[in-house]
Amino acid sequence: MQARPAIKPQNPNFSSGPCSKRPGYSVAELDISTLGRSHRSAPGKTALKKTIDDTAELLGLPDGYRLGIVPASDTGAVEMVLWSMLGARPVDVCSWESFGAGWHADITKQLKLEVNHISADYGLLPDLTQTNPDHDIVFTWNGTTSGVKVPNADWIADDRQGLTICDATSAVFAMQMPWEKLDVVTYSWQKVLGGEGAHGVIILSPRAVARLESYTPAWPMPKIFRMTKGGKLIEGIFRGETINTPSMLCVADYQDALNWVRAIGGVSKTIETSNASLNAIETFVDNRDWIQFLAKDPSVRSNTSVCLTLDLEPEQIKTLIKLLDSEAVAYDIGAYRDAPAGLRLWCGATVSTTDVEALLPWIEWAYFEVKSQQIKDGSLNG
Repeated sequence: MQARPAIKPQNPNFSSGPCSKRPGYSVAELDISTLGRSHRSAPGKTALKKTIDDTAELLGLPDGYRLGIVPASDTGAVEMVLWSMLGARPVDVCSWESFGAGWHADITKQLKLEVNHISADYGLLPDLTQTNPDHDIVFTWNGTTSGVKVPNADWIADDRQGLTICDATSAVFAMQMPWEKLDVVTYSWQKVLGGEGAHGVIILSPRAVARLESYTPAWPMPKIFRMTKGGKLIEGIFRGETINTPSMLCVADYQDALNWVRAIGGVSKTIETSNASLNAIETFVDNRDWIQFLAKDPSVRSNTSVCLTLDLEPEQIKTLIKLLDSEAVAYDIGAYRDAPAGLRLWCGATVSTTDVEALLPWIEWAYFEVKSQQIKDGSLNG
């Protein structure tokens, strides 16, 4: 019988979205002076512009890159880009999990574009060198539902003619982003920074802006996706004049997260924390034969959405997850519904490595509890 662990994680929130709040978070610490004010008022626009400027500074965006807050989380940000920019060139779509597959479906079924689809199964990364630098390339940086990330941008040509369009929602603030290789980047602050949902962030390179100002898609453009007017970029989007009404409470919550990142030492520290948590899990898995990474290749393992498989049947894994939940040890750690049965542990910067380390013995305890129940039920004996 496996010994019951004595120490529980102080924070059992390991959900991959919305993700855990930062250590020490308190709603009472938020600056709520803009609540009840119009987002178009001077204080509202000032608050929005500050979040934009602080984000760009913390991320170290190159000169000329623009950053804006847009509706509908990362999904909204990606769809704005797909609808506004694609169709000017052939398109390569790279996918290896649910969200990349979703972008492929939208591009082919809704926009009805023919694409070169470069794909791989869960746990694997496709051969990204098959992409054509003369094409627009759509891909996720981190496969949130598969635990597979892009290890580097060496495969992206410096002299490319097409745009690189990157859904980086589980990567920004947790992984080094090669900005000069990326023309469009989208993310949601409810991931790595543990912000509230419903708002997305879009980052455009000068090349992406040039595309917007020189190309008009053949299809009707919903108002909420429009980033140009009269052939020119709507600059207000990137100064805090959002397309639709944002939640100023969510903006205040995001600003709190940005202040925290700055206080702990910047993005290098958030990346360090996330990597340390992945390292702890790797050490644990390497010493046990009943648990594995979905991503077999260590070089492509995500350090945020860590996906694991177990030597258990799917129903047994559900039982294990419920057991950990009932013990208030880990909440919301089941694999994504379309992914292979297993665990998905969020290890972004707002989750402390100490809590990850405290969780691991509980996973082992729960595994052997489930296995022992299997023996009691006689299922191993037929």
